[in-house]
Amino acid sequence: MTQLEAARKKIITAEIKSVAETEQLTPEFILKEVAQGRAIIPANIKHLNLKPAGIGINLRCKINANIGNSSEESVIGIELQKLCLALKYGADAVMDLSTGENLDGFRRAIIKESPAPVGTVPVYEMMLLAGKAEDITVKLMLEIIEKQASQGVDFMTIHCGLLKQHIPLAMSRKMGIVSRGGAIMAQWMARHNRQNLFYGHFGEICEIFRKYDVSFSLGDGLRPGCLADASDKAQFAELNVLGELVLKARRAGVQVMVEGPGHVPINEIEMNIKKEIKICRGAPFYVLGPIVTDIAAGYDHIASAIGGALAGYHGASMLCYVTPAEHLGLPDPEDVRAGVV
Repeated sequence: MTQLEAARKKIITAEIKSVAETEQLTPEFILKEVAQGRAIIPANIKHLNLKPAGIGINLRCKINANIGNSSEESVIGIELQKLCLALKYGADAVMDLSTGENLDGFRRAIIKESPAPVGTVPVYEMMLLAGKAEDITVKLMLEIIEKQASQGVDFMTIHCGLLKQHIPLAMSRKMGIVSRGGAIMAQWMARHNRQNLFYGHFGEICEIFRKYDVSFSLGDGLRPGCLADASDKAQFAELNVLGELVLKARRAGVQVMVEGPGHVPINEIEMNIKKEIKICRGAPFYVLGPIVTDIAAGYDHIASAIGGALAGYHGASMLCYVTPAEHLGLPDPEDVRAGVV
């Protein structure tokens, strides 16, 4: 059973007990939050050294740190150093966003060394193997997701809410689509004139996730890349689809959280958080930043800390850190430390 299925049967798992102890709450309270989908415990059955973390509106606000290699820099020792620094300074989860060589080797090493939940964005590996967005196939998609799940990935960002009919809305923006995963899916749909393959095969992805107890992190492929695009029709059209998919995942017994923006003016943060909570039926909201100004390149860790404080206050369950290298390049170990701090 997944943590969600166990909680529905009123079974207090070892992971629920561990989270309750960490949060200084009762196991019964954690069980109720997980059963109702207001909290998740990303805990892949293959991640053997995991110290479970609870992510939910009624739990402590968590921090995620992104690490990973690129085609320009690919040294596994550096990524493990980033992992150690992130955990040392307080990260509750990490995401391996590697896009360079030896993705399996990097992923296995990070999972082996990380007691914190590990997340990935599988479409990055699909893109690397396919070469072009339009050459990603359903077979490749499912193979990559299954492989990463079998390696112990605890949660995966799946860009399944960006639909074909949303692309024209994004094209009227100042900055269009800034999410890499969202852009890959948009290109795939435009070239094939077909609906998002993640959306079309959501049930099959749920089956894989349930098998290993991988949690969905429903990706925001239409997150705004500047304040001018914040809270627009494109962003909320995608959010409405994510709300539908939250219910589908829960019906399949799979844990789910929802990703959010992005660049958001201070006065719109509360509205964004409350809107997600309502549309997505209380599913944990995992936000990038938010970054509250477009003109802080080199200091985006500070801009996002301001937005993150407000987001957490209004109900965000997890904040994705932003480093001083945001918008500029690949973060080095010092950037990782500064981002978490």
